[in-house]
Amino acid sequence: MSRTTVVMITHNRRAEALRTLEHMTNLPDGAPIIVADNASSDGTAEAVSRHFPGVELLCCDRNLGALARNLAVRHVRTPYVSFCDDDTRWQPGSLRRAAELLDEHPGLGSVTGRCLVEPELTEDPITPELRQSPVPGPDWLPGPALMGVMAGLTTFRVEAFREVGGFSPRMWLGGEEELLAIDLAAHGWWMCWAEDVVIHHAPSTQRDPRRRRQLGIRNTLWTLWLRRPVRSAARRTAAVLRSAPADLATFSAAWEALRGLPWVLRERRVVPERVENGLRSLEHSQRRSVARRYVG
Repeated sequence: MSRTTVVMITHNRRAEALRTLEHMTNLPDGAPIIVADNASSDGTAEAVSRHFPGVELLCCDRNLGALARNLAVRHVRTPYVSFCDDDTRWQPGSLRRAAELLDEHPGLGSVTGRCLVEPELTEDPITPELRQSPVPGPDWLPGPALMGVMAGLTTFRVEAFREVGGFSPRMWLGGEEELLAIDLAAHGWWMCWAEDVVIHHAPSTQRDPRRRRQLGIRNTLWTLWLRRPVRSAARRTAAVLRSAPADLATFSAAWEALRGLPWVLRERRVVPERVENGLRSLEHSQRRSVARRYVG
């Protein structure tokens, strides 16, 4: 019996969702699958129900973004949950391998896999950063210690995910994983990267890159001021804004972030020093990162 459940969120990507489900339902280490449809208007939910009756389908009454994952996790009965976007596909053996690592290491909260981008199967630009993560971790970790994850490449311990409350309803989508990962670390959970857990990504053309950039900048700024000490938050805010194009999208993101300042200050909880040390260890690679540039 599978130790993990796959959760996929989707919105108005009927063809891509069906292709991904065709792959995921035919894996030799297949797992139960829950699809949370974010109020698609293109017939996605109906098509999933018709073509994949063995998949549990949750129909949201509006587009909840990443929060739909929280809704789906309420239905998970396995100890682990593997998130899958409608354009990411876990490769044979990878679901099983991630579960094995979590079984073997009770202090491990999540395992993030190696991302290969279709059609050439080149490594995603974030992969070398994860492989060479400078975050200090205990000797028992089966891979490099992380202070951040990518949801569609990650298997979580359900206990840990629920303990920190899952994804923040404030973030919606776009860099929403940053806050979750920091909170996992603050609660004492470790995260690691695994070379032999492999996920293919076929980036969807049905996205608004400008709006995703806005959300990514806004959510990063919110996360900084929610969890980092003042000096670190100010330093990283300046770095994020310098790295982004000086255009209307960046201005709008900064304005959205500023408007959220009252609730950010109300909910602000600075992380323990050991977590802050781990986050500081990443700043050099973040400044040089190709994957983390706010362009597009």
